[in-house]
Amino acid sequence: MNYKTQPPWEFLLSASRNSLQSYELSRLSHAANLRKEITQLLDSWLEENTAAMLARWLMEQRERPATREQGDPSIAATSNGDRSPATDSRSKTSQVVSDNFFVDQTGSPPDFRSRP
Repeated sequence: MNYKTQPPWEFLLSASRNSLQSYELSRLSHAANLRKEITQLLDSWLEENTAAMLARWLMEQRERPATREQGDPSIAATSNGDRSPATDSRSKTSQVVSDNFFVDQTGSPPDFRSRP
């Protein structure tokens, strides 16, 4: 690819209004084409990363011991469907931790004010 970092100053300084308008439109068209290419590249990149992450997740699921998935009593199902150990090697019992940081906070609903 050939990228010029400097505009054609001699041409721009001596060009007529019509020539400058034509040059502007050609640059805007080129910029729009580049944006389309970038969008297509980003879409492809996202699809490829998604496929790779799916493959990684499947490999990790297959590496889990079969006993963990076949009714081991030390496994408890969590609310989102994941399975986690009900006991911890450091203690006899472990507490379930929520990812909802605001679960203990009680708050009033927001005060919506009408415009005068």
